[in-house]
Amino acid sequence: MKLSDLNKISSAFGNTPKMPALFLGHGSPMNAIEENEFVTGFRNIAKEIPKPNAILCVSAHWETRGTYVTAMENPVTIHDFGGFPKELFEVQYPAPGSPALAKETQALITNTAVGLDDKWGLDHGAWSVIKHLYPNADIPVIQLSLDYTQTPQYHYELAQQIKSLRYKGVLIIGSGNIVHNLRMVEWRRLNETFGYDWAIEANEKMKSFMLKGDHQSLINFRSQGKTFDWSIPTPEHYLPLLYSLALQEKDEVLTIFNDKPVAGSLTMTSVKIG
Repeated sequence: MKLSDLNKISSAFGNTPKMPALFLGHGSPMNAIEENEFVTGFRNIAKEIPKPNAILCVSAHWETRGTYVTAMENPVTIHDFGGFPKELFEVQYPAPGSPALAKETQALITNTAVGLDDKWGLDHGAWSVIKHLYPNADIPVIQLSLDYTQTPQYHYELAQQIKSLRYKGVLIIGSGNIVHNLRMVEWRRLNETFGYDWAIEANEKMKSFMLKGDHQSLINFRSQGKTFDWSIPTPEHYLPLLYSLALQEKDEVLTIFNDKPVAGSLTMTSVKIG
């Protein structure tokens, strides 16, 4: 990238007070159109945050080989699910993209090559929650993919490289679920707030690590025993938490909200940093 291009990017995203960072437990896609305590929680947390210049989202639902960032002007709304009502498929979230922010993100990440993507868009891990924070779709949104070939430590260290975006008015959001075992979901009780003992135990232990600032134990989640293994059978919904935690600076307050289990084997536990 030419120096002149970097200067253009820097002027587009000038220095601001440090933005908070979020991890949002997104749960069922139906949260996009339902009224419940969790979407109220998303709306309430948005009221505590200055309106961002742009949003960078790391969603559980965009896994790639290698790392990519969306770089189109107008990302499409992706309905990457099946078996839900027609009303959900009709939802559009026409937020603009930001090629400038995509290029700056690409330039900041030095431990791997980052590709500029013009095909993806906004998957439901992004739009189903961001629409509650910013319903007018007037804030540019880009997504950063999850390289499924890499380790949790790698993802954490990659996320640390984009910390400076917080000082340019960029709200960085990780979107997933820290307890997410679809094979054991009670589908008939999807709207009920209850959790299996192992799910609650893992969720409590994860929160304890977060509140103590013990990120390494969370990075090494495969060493935490059976309750973690049952709660994280595959890592894609958990890894966005590590992206958010990697942005935490010394003495920054971490706040937990939406902290309830649903359908037995999911938790909506969400985090605000700063």
